Amino acid sequence: MRKLASDALDQLTLGATLLGTGGGGDPFIAKLMVQQAIEDFGPIDIVDLDELDDSAQLVTVAVVGAPTVIIEKVPSGREFTDAVRALASYMGRKIDAIMPVEVGGMNTLIPLAVAAELGVPCVDADGMRRAFPQIEMTTFTLGGLTSSPMSLADEKGNRVAFETTTNLMGEKLVRGSAMMLGLANALASYPMTVAQAKTAAISGSMQYCSDVGGLLRDVQRQEENAWDRFLEFTEGRIIFEGKIIDVDRRTTTGFARGTVTIEDFADPTRTMRIEIQNELLLAIEDGRPVVTPPDLICMLDFETADPITTETIAYGQRVRILGLPCADEWKRGAWLDVVGPAAFGYDVDYVPLKG
Repeated sequence: MRKLASDALDQLTLGATLLGTGGGGDPFIAKLMVQQAIEDFGPIDIVDLDELDDSAQLVTVAVVGAPTVIIEKVPSGREFTDAVRALASYMGRKIDAIMPVEVGGMNTLIPLAVAAELGVPCVDADGMRRAFPQIEMTTFTLGGLTSSPMSLADEKGNRVAFETTTNLMGEKLVRGSAMMLGLANALASYPMTVAQAKTAAISGSMQYCSDVGGLLRDVQRQEENAWDRFLEFTEGRIIFEGKIIDVDRRTTTGFARGTVTIEDFADPTRTMRIEIQNELLLAIEDGRPVVTPPDLICMLDFETADPITTETIAYGQRVRILGLPCADEWKRGAWLDVVGPAAFGYDVDYVPLKG
């Protein structure tokens, strides 16, 4: 077990913003929530799965909605603990620890604040090690775990708990409910035991996120060989550098969707198109897929190396695009059916960033 104090939040937040692949909501808002929680309840306990009893009850908690809405409709914080308490009441069982459903964006940090308020530890594991737009897109699904029963809560005190026959149906019901409740809501889902999490979760993902944030901070400080260290650790590569020349972005069917086009600095005939569904999902150059899900597309400001979220993409921005390989835990079973290009409606084959 280790303690998370306020001085570690900047590095974790930076990593979370990058691994959010443009989506997941602005982690800065969630960082303020965690800072307040630490002030109110003290440093937060972070535990590995091996430190908990196999029968301990875990639940994931997250914000669900569209990043374009979340940036304007700031969470109150109350809705997240409400969602967990509603799920615990529905299950008739005490929650022993909180776990992130994804390590990317706001949902890396919100579970920390919830764990602090509920007086339980937060588990260093998740179901994505990045952000994805739909709740069934997890390694938990690949591991045969169900996302329900689950609960949804809004900032006004409305709460609903329900069960579904499949995780995909769970996504549909949650999305429809969230649209009626304002598209910036709290979701508690994937109740599981520690024993189940050991077979399906990505362990150490929060530590990985913090390490990535530290290496990116070195890049921002222009330390010697910082880019080399970052790319070696993440096994990533720089896939494009240029200026944004077109942005098409809209909020529809419960998601922030759109397309961004980038023109190469040196050769204006060379362009890259990136498709958006909350996150940056598909990068295409000259009609050829370059990065495909579940691998990560990360957009950074060219001068400062600050990660850029989809809701802040703007015409004229000078950007650097990174491709990072997904966690190895994804590549099992019918993983391409869950998070491959076809799962998002793209008629392209998966193009691996590493062998």
